[in-house]
Amino acid sequence: VQLQASGGGLVQAGGSLRLSCAASGSILSLNSMAWHRQAPGKQRDMVAIITSGSITNYADSVKGRFTISRDYAKNTVYLQMNAMEPEDTAVYYCNIEGRTTLGTVFAIWGQGTQVTVSS
Repeated sequence: VQLQASGGGLVQAGGSLRLSCAASGSILSLNSMAWHRQAPGKQRDMVAIITSGSITNYADSVKGRFTISRDYAKNTVYLQMNAMEPEDTAVYYCNIEGRTTLGTVFAIWGQGTQVTVSS
């Protein structure tokens, strides 16, 4: 199973970006799908998570600004980021848990995509 993340870039404060992370391979089912971020010199923190039943949860710092969603048919998770702030600058990683067609449970990380918000 592999993840391919995309959508990062440079945006001005107040602007928007949309991240995507697509899972491919021998996937039987996907459970939780999440986005984390890591700023320079800081630990990696969860930003948002969506369960297999589409229940969502967000870090307090992004509530009301970011929206996580998923496309079950495309095995893809999205993160719509609006009203962005310089404090959102970080490398964003997707993390997906699921089960392969062989019955193996997996939890894997995407390669990370840089998001930079200028003031």
